[in-house]
Amino acid sequence: MPASLSYVGVLVFVLVGSLWLEIFLRTRVLARWRRLLLVMVLVVWPFLLWDAYAISQGHWWFDTSRILGIYLPGEIPLDELLFFLVIPLASILTLEAVRSVKGWPVGDGVAASEGGDQR
Repeated sequence: MPASLSYVGVLVFVLVGSLWLEIFLRTRVLARWRRLLLVMVLVVWPFLLWDAYAISQGHWWFDTSRILGIYLPGEIPLDELLFFLVIPLASILTLEAVRSVKGWPVGDGVAASEGGDQR
């Protein structure tokens, strides 16, 4: 694998390690795409702005031999945007998988199991 695919390769590894949870444990994360999109928007923008600031100030940089070389506004590599999409998705899939296996109510599951009363 070319070194320029290193960052993306790690992200593919993370996706492979977590997307199967959607199918085999029926987490229904992707089926609730509106909720997922809202979470992604709330997570992605602050971190992209933070990255753009850190890059502009010279506090943060990327090894150009390990990334694709495609840049977004603010000199943010495309690989970094993909990171901010893949890692939260993997985290949500993992949380929902644990909840599914353990039978733990989380979020709206708590409200449903308690008859809507969230104390």
